[in-house]
Amino acid sequence: MTPEVQIVADKILQTYKSWGRDSSFQSRRESWDDFLKNPAAIARLEYLEINGLAAAWLKPGETASSKVILFVHGGGFQIGSILSHAELAARLSDLTGFDTLLFDYHLAPEHAFPVAIEDTLAAYEFLITSGFAPSEISLIGDSAGANLILSLVQKLKDTDQELPFALGLMSPWTDMQLRGESYETRSAVDPIHQKKILARSAETYLGGHPATDPLVSPMNADVSGFPPTLIQVGDLETVLSDAADFAQRLKDANVNCELRIWQNMIHVFQQFPELPEAIQAVREMADFILQVEKNMTHKNITNRTANS
Repeated sequence: MTPEVQIVADKILQTYKSWGRDSSFQSRRESWDDFLKNPAAIARLEYLEINGLAAAWLKPGETASSKVILFVHGGGFQIGSILSHAELAARLSDLTGFDTLLFDYHLAPEHAFPVAIEDTLAAYEFLITSGFAPSEISLIGDSAGANLILSLVQKLKDTDQELPFALGLMSPWTDMQLRGESYETRSAVDPIHQKKILARSAETYLGGHPATDPLVSPMNADVSGFPPTLIQVGDLETVLSDAADFAQRLKDANVNCELRIWQNMIHVFQQFPELPEAIQAVREMADFILQVEKNMTHKNITNRTANS
């Protein structure tokens, strides 16, 4: 681990350690938001409500974009919010030129599976009813948010709906059965997430629901036909296998998938712009989304020309 990454990891751990055994979930959420929130990004938020959920737009300019990002935040299904992820979403919005929608899904333990998935579906349907076609929507999320993105895609696929045009997954949690070898091989180097911590988070979110369900463990899903996907993960993460093994599942299903393993990086390092690698990774994510959109547009023009 580089000294710069160690400083970030120490700050994360200091925040975690401030949570006593008697700390409420609400107080933990507030301290996590305080740790990550960026006043400049928050000042840009344009708030709205979706089915009773707090939501917000981040826009790169005054003119509405023709494409949109639905950003789904992580936090182990227990913490995280619009405030904690506004800065990361703002960078993606600015680099792509796409309007970006964030929302606060209901958190566990007060709201266990499947409430967060239903909230994610509601946010997606809001975009559809607002006039965006699936071919104009990209989905980006980190950790538990990436899990919710994959659950959303499964639900859309199972009901024979057109899928969003691209997925961006940062440190995705894809297996609540916790079977990946990196839970053991990276346990000594991951400063943040150990298997027992993730097991507790999974138990809290599942509320007794089976961890084998593909809607909570996308590793078990039929991923054929999924949109082009970029997966980013740090080499130090215990969820490294969740990312790498899922990428292989996509490739085996002939899905256009790119896997980028960032050396000496920790869980969702993209959230920390003081790291040069975070800046590079977010630019890479934006470039991937833009390239998929460009390829799709070129293909549509070619098809129209051939049919005319």
